Amino acid sequence: MTDDKEIASDYLNPELEVDGVDIDDAGEDGAGLYEHFRFVADKGQQLLRVDKFLVTRLEKSSRNRIQQAADAGCIHVNGKAVKSNYRVKPLDVVQVVMDRPRYELEIIAEDIPLDIVYEDDALLVVNKPAGLVVHPGHGNYSGTLVNALAYHFRDNPDYDVSDPRLGLVHRIDKDTSGLLVVAKTPDAKTHLGKQFFNKTTKREYNALVWGVPEPAIGRVEGNIGRNPKDRLQMAVLPDDDPTGKHAVTHYEVLEDFAHVALVKCVLETGRTHQIRVHMRHIGHPLFSDARYGGDVILRGERSGSYRKFIENCFELCPRQALHARTLGFVHPVSGEEMFFSAPIPDDMTALIEKWRSYSSR
Repeated sequence: MTDDKEIASDYLNPELEVDGVDIDDAGEDGAGLYEHFRFVADKGQQLLRVDKFLVTRLEKSSRNRIQQAADAGCIHVNGKAVKSNYRVKPLDVVQVVMDRPRYELEIIAEDIPLDIVYEDDALLVVNKPAGLVVHPGHGNYSGTLVNALAYHFRDNPDYDVSDPRLGLVHRIDKDTSGLLVVAKTPDAKTHLGKQFFNKTTKREYNALVWGVPEPAIGRVEGNIGRNPKDRLQMAVLPDDDPTGKHAVTHYEVLEDFAHVALVKCVLETGRTHQIRVHMRHIGHPLFSDARYGGDVILRGERSGSYRKFIENCFELCPRQALHARTLGFVHPVSGEEMFFSAPIPDDMTALIEKWRSYSSR
């Protein structure tokens, strides 16, 4: 998930060749943001609205587009999202951030099967399988969901897969399965982006975690930022750490399997790896989550037969047991409330059934 700041869209100039800098990796809901433009105000800078400040620095970008970018949380000053009426001061660092890095190479259409849950002229909802990378980059320049979308839209002259004003509105991790929404027009991406930024979307995840959380229904709150001891991990940081971002996850135990539990998680915010980090923080890492310590035996007996059982479970589901099951939003054209659900995939279903059978014995 996530951020996971929820969403950033390129309302500005996609033609400028500026390297993207990853400032927050992909999260449960695709929370990652990438810096595409950075400007430092001069020491003698007079107070000036940030939209006016940027319109003179970004070629071919209108003030209206910049204002839309600010509304969707794409304009940051000194590391925080600002509205278009923010007044730039001397030495302010102004960033334009987006939900993906710039594509360094041409996106090649690839015939990768898509599980399309819904599609109309404005958007598409897809059920992503575990193991499929969302965006090209970081060594994954083919075989991604974006390559699959390029093939799906190969006969649509209005859809340019390289145009960041179109496409995925949010992201989930490679090894997380579940629902994602794709915008087919700039206006749809603007509208949907605002919903993610304003936290009005409805998202529920199912996860299998080690142990049984108590109480059975709870709320986890803790600022999330890069783990200072391991740059590949995120962590809950002290409240006074300025690098931490406010994060809240609501959970509910759906089934108790003694040593593990099936839980429902609802994101109030969207931060990088939010569910994985928050559940680990309260002592219940996701089952089979290698990055956050869930790929070893954390509960139960130490007998040989139990170890074999756990090994079989890891083989059934060799990835974090996390699925983005439901997604709700307001349709950007009709204004209708849309709600979609994707069944738990086969690997997680088999894992849950195995634990259900074990616990019943």
